[in-house]
Amino acid sequence: MICCEIIRLIGEGGMGEVYLAKDGQLERRIAIKLLNEKYENNESNIQRFIQEAKAASALNHPNILTIHEIGQTENSHYIVSEYIDGQTLRSTLEKDDLNLSKILDITIQVASALAAAHSARIIHRDIKPENIVLSVYAWWWS
Repeated sequence: MICCEIIRLIGEGGMGEVYLAKDGQLERRIAIKLLNEKYENNESNIQRFIQEAKAASALNHPNILTIHEIGQTENSHYIVSEYIDGQTLRSTLEKDDLNLSKILDITIQVASALAAAHSARIIHRDIKPENIVLSVYAWWWS
């Protein structure tokens, strides 16, 4: 695994937890997704977790999270990806009234990312506002 320092928990999903960390070698912020320990004893869940990372790493799109590494420690399987500093679409919708222009911009970018994934025969399976991250610059889905 990349030599890193865990900073804090930033999210939880169906398959595991996501942590903000600092890559000790490149001195950059990264995200580390750890497979939930309740899935570690089930080979089909482990393979699904690994396949998710491999599928995402095959895509090159400005609105799709970049995967840096997948691996396994003594206790857990993990995915290391770029860290996007932003907030989820869900939290944005709860706090702000988005104008039509912003809604269209987000929709176009989501459609573009989904089209790129679908052209590579990849289905996300979990598109929801919690998995769309908005930043100052753009949005990403994970």
